Amino acid sequence: MSGQFCIDIAGPGLTIQDCGRPGLAAQGLSRGGALDRLALFEAAALLRSPVPLAALEMPGLGGSFRVTEPTMIALTGALMRASLNGRPLTWNAAHPIAPGDQLKIGPVEAGTTGYLTPAGGFATQQMLGSRATHLAVRIGGLLGNGTELPLAADPTPGRSARLIRTEDRLSGGVIRVIEGPQTDLFSAQQRDAFASASFARGPRSNRQAMQLTTDAAPDWFLGAGDLASEPIQAGDLQITGDGTPYLLLAECQTIGGYPRIGSVHPADMGRMVQAGQDASLRFRFIDWDSAEAALHPKDSLIDTLLPRVSPLLRDPRDIPDLLAYQLISGVTAGDDLDR
Repeated sequence: MSGQFCIDIAGPGLTIQDCGRPGLAAQGLSRGGALDRLALFEAAALLRSPVPLAALEMPGLGGSFRVTEPTMIALTGALMRASLNGRPLTWNAAHPIAPGDQLKIGPVEAGTTGYLTPAGGFATQQMLGSRATHLAVRIGGLLGNGTELPLAADPTPGRSARLIRTEDRLSGGVIRVIEGPQTDLFSAQQRDAFASASFARGPRSNRQAMQLTTDAAPDWFLGAGDLASEPIQAGDLQITGDGTPYLLLAECQTIGGYPRIGSVHPADMGRMVQAGQDASLRFRFIDWDSAEAALHPKDSLIDTLLPRVSPLLRDPRDIPDLLAYQLISGVTAGDDLDR
């Protein structure tokens, strides 16, 4: 452990998240972990970490933070307003932060959920192989004002800021849906109606599920009838009793009885969870071959992202001691070109 991460002011819903606890659904525990897992991999690429690290998940609003030891931090996920000692910070980038600095992260400007990842990760206690907070089963809890979190040491301190180029996943769009074991319960007309409608994030959304609202008639409605409850997982699209679809998220239950029209492709989950209430979402069914071709192997995802990382060029207007730098490499008489 090396130093502390101090939360002076906490936004609502702050938690520690990593990639969660896969493989425990049979014991009744859903995977949990970050809602936008790609944001953790982007942070790992920025920080040159071989694995995703535990991060601070910030839904909607960040807070005010300090550290007691120098470290690099990565800011990824939803675009949020950020500043260090009053100067704006670039998002989707890694920045050095030192004791005495005041880091402020304001509301989201696009997307829903941002992430702050220290270079060594948070050194909080693990449970069942993960540091992730799982609110639904009360593993960990929300972080409040005055919380101090242990930081693992920055493995390579002194690095300069860097930037990662990301693809837009903050404004909705077309979402790929994989047919599942209950998709055939829905008629072709019902699937077509579902694919023809435009949806938006509903207010009844949390870490367990995301409500999908629409102005279209719910012609895809299918009564649960005598359906037996079955194992369910994050990504499944359930149709509830009034025809409202819900996308199951990281902290969903592991057993459910509502009909499932399909599952969102894992590569599109980030686009789903980062869709704000104004973002339009449409669905397109794809076959298994297309789904497999679009998968990003988890083991090589960081390597895939590394070419998108580059040094962050500083704006001279943001350099308070600009005149202290050697800006001119030589002096001439001014008539060199005339001679």
